Amino acid sequence: MHVIVHSALSSIGPVEGGPGQVLATLRTAVGPDGTLVAPAFTPQVADPHPEVRGVPDDDVRARREQVPLFTPGLPSPMGAVAETLRQAPGAMRSWHPQASVAALGARAEEIVSTQPLHFAVGEGSPFDALYKLGGFILLVGVGHNRNSFLHYAESLVAEPRLKQRRFPVLVHGERVWVETLDVGDDGDTHFPVVGREYEEHADTTSTRVGRARAALLPVQDFVPFASQRLAELLKRDDEPSSGESREVSQ
Repeated sequence: MHVIVHSALSSIGPVEGGPGQVLATLRTAVGPDGTLVAPAFTPQVADPHPEVRGVPDDDVRARREQVPLFTPGLPSPMGAVAETLRQAPGAMRSWHPQASVAALGARAEEIVSTQPLHFAVGEGSPFDALYKLGGFILLVGVGHNRNSFLHYAESLVAEPRLKQRRFPVLVHGERVWVETLDVGDDGDTHFPVVGREYEEHADTTSTRVGRARAALLPVQDFVPFASQRLAELLKRDDEPSSGESREVSQ
C-alpha cells in the first residue's frame, strides 16, 4: 500500500524505541513495494503580519526578515512520527514552502515530484498522486480534523473555502514574498462531521495501537464521498437561516 500517516505518538502511550520504532513497524507493514507518506507542513514559513499591506514599517520588515526560507531540511511541527519519517535515510520531500509532504518507499519520488504553489493540496499535488495510486489514509490517535486529505477533497468542490498563502522564496538570489490561493482552513467545522459520516457509511473497522484508535481509509472511496458532503455542507452554510432573508439590490 501507499499510505499517508496522520498520527499522535503521545496518544499511543509509551513506545519502546519511540517514533523510530513506530516508523519501522509501518515500513514493515507496507513492505518493499509500498510507500509511507506524512504531512511535513511548515506553517512557520508565513507572513507574521498578513494584515499589513503597502509599505511596512521597520518593525514589520524586521519580523518578516526573520521568517525562514523553506529548505528540505527545515523541521516540521507535524508530530514526532512525521518528523522521523522526514529525516529517515532515503526519504524525499516535496518543495512547497508551506504544504510539503515527506515520502519514503517505492513510489516516494513519484509522489513528491510535483506540487503547485497555487492550490498546493489540490490537482497536481502529492495528494493527487496518492489518489491516482489508490492510496490509503491511516489515522493513529488523531481525528479527521487532522486528516489532510479532506483539504484535497475540498479542492475538488466547485466553490471551496479559500485562503491566501504568503511566504518568502528566493528568485535569482533575491528574497521576495509570494502570494497564492489555496483551500481554506476548516477550524474543526466540517471535517470531523464528514469523517465520522464516511466511517459510518463505509462501516470502517478500527483497531487499537496502544491506547490510540487506528483507522485505515481507502482514498479513492473516501474522496468522492467527502467532496460531495463538503459541497452540501458548504452550500448549507451559504443559505440564509430561518427567518432571515438576503438583501436583493434593485
